[in-house]
Formats: sequence, structure tokens, C-alpha cells
Amino acid sequence: MPVRTPDPDPDENGDGAANDPLRGIAGAYGASSSGGSFGSPAPGSASNPGWLTEIELAEARRRLPMLYVEAVPVRTDGVGAVTEVGILLRATPLGEMVRTIVSGRVRYGEQVRDALFRHLENDLGPMAFPLLPPQPVPFTVAEYFPMPGLGAFHDDRQHAVSLAFVVPVTGTCEPRQDALEVTWMTPQEAASDAVAAEMEGGRGTLVRLALASVGALR
Repeated sequence: MPVRTPDPDPDENGDGAANDPLRGIAGAYGASSSGGSFGSPAPGSASNPGWLTEIELAEARRRLPMLYVEAVPVRTDGVGAVTEVGILLRATPLGEMVRTIVSGRVRYGEQVRDALFRHLENDLGPMAFPLLPPQPVPFTVAEYFPMPGLGAFHDDRQHAVSLAFVVPVTGTCEPRQDALEVTWMTPQEAASDAVAAEMEGGRGTLVRLALASVGALR
């Protein structure tokens, strides 16, 4: 099943410029607000020279690997053992319901930790309270290919390289954007063949790798 990772709008928080680490230095990259050619911002987005229009994004995906972060949200007990795994429910553009995890692109000029926090907040809500160390370490690097058969993960739009993390959350999760709900499962349920069959892009394998990395599979 092809993966359909969302690509949030640059102004998703109401003030994209305020959240842009490259704000104010567009001129240093030869950016011009008068056009939308590849490598320069589209009209209205001159404050962020690293944001691409839909046409530019499609061209970049055709030529370059894209960098993503992904997170398997978990709840833990008092000694740090994983007790529950959060699996998201999304609707594809074709109207199909699929299971997935927190996922999204890393912006130009954005640190991996900041990208991870941003997508956790986008998908789980601002009250999820994820526990992120100063220097998060991925449990694996997943490679998504548009050509079937090259690996366990597939994305029909692009070649994507994903840094995957297990992230404990301590607050209340209220899915936003295109995430319809988050279902909390036991590690055994999340790693089951039934759940894997519902997950997009081969992410059932990624969930199993995540649980194995923290000793949650028996």
C-alpha cells in the first residue's frame, strides 16, 4: 500500500514566517518573490526560501531523496517499560482508511529535533507532551523507494530517507490535521499481522523494529 505522508502548509501555525529559521535571509540565496522557479520561493512565501511550491516539490522528488522524521508514540510505566503504542488512523486521498505513525518532512534549516517535535505536535496535538532528549537518536533509518521490491518500505511519490524514533508521550493526545484518531494498543497488538496489514507504506515493519529496539516484544 503506498504511503501518503502529509506535507503541512508552511503557514500551518498561522505565522509561517515567525517559525522559519531562515526568516529575513532570503536575499542571501538569490530568492525573489516575483517568481516561482525551482529554488526560489513562490509569490507570498519570500520569507522562507527553503519552502517549495507543489510544482517545485514534485520536481525535487523526481531528482532528490527527501529527508523525513517518523515517530512511534508510546506510553511507559514507572520503570520505563512500554505499555501502549499509539497508532494513527488516516484517510488517503482515495478515501481509504489506513493506519500509520507520526511522519513528515524536515524543512531546510530545521534541526531534526525541532522537526520531530513539530510533527508530533501537528499529529497528536499540543498537549501530548512528548519526551525528547536534547539529541534524539533514531532506532533505525528507513528507506522508502517508489519502485516496489527494493526494500520493506514503499512510497510511490518519491525516494525518501526517514530517521525513525520511539517517543514517549505523557499528555493527552488529540489528533489534528489529517490524523483522524490515535488508537492506543498493547505492544503485541501493534506488532500483529492484522495491524501491519492496515498500515501504509510497510510501516508495520517499522513499528515492529521500534518495539524490538526498546525490548517491548516478547
